[in-house]
Amino acid sequence: MATWGSADFEAIRAMQKNIERIQQVDMAAFCTECSKEIAKRLLALVIPRTPVGQYPSGSGKVGGTLRRGWTAAENVTVTKEGDTYTVVISNPVEYAPYVEFGHRTRGGGFKDPQFMLTISEEKLRAIIPKLLERKVKKMLQEVLDA
Repeated sequence: MATWGSADFEAIRAMQKNIERIQQVDMAAFCTECSKEIAKRLLALVIPRTPVGQYPSGSGKVGGTLRRGWTAAENVTVTKEGDTYTVVISNPVEYAPYVEFGHRTRGGGFKDPQFMLTISEEKLRAIIPKLLERKVKKMLQEVLDA
C-alpha cells in the first residue's frame, strides 16, 4: 500500500476562520459608509468649482448663494434599493441648472455653461476605484487582524 504523506490542516482551519469573520461583516453598513465617502468627495470637488457672483459694492447683493446651496455632507442620506446604493446631491437654488448648463440672456445672448457638477462627477469617477480598493483593503485588514 502506498503512503500519501502527511498534511497540516491548520492553515486551512485558519483560512476557514478568516472567511467566517469576513462573512460576519455588516456589508450594508460598509457600502453605506463608502457611499457617504464618495458623496463627500463629490461635494469637495463641486463646491470650489461653483462660481460666485460678482456684484458692485453699492448694490447690496452678496455672491456665493449658489456655492452655499450645495447639500451639507452631514445631511447626505443613502438609500438602498436592491443592490444599488443611491445618494442624492442637490442644490436647491433655483438658478443652479441655468449656471450648470448655460442659458439665454435677456439681450439675446447666451451665457456659457459652467458644468461644475458634470466635471466634478467625471473627476470623481476616475478616483472611485482606488478609493474603494483602499477602503476594502482597510476593512479586510481590520477583520483579519482582529
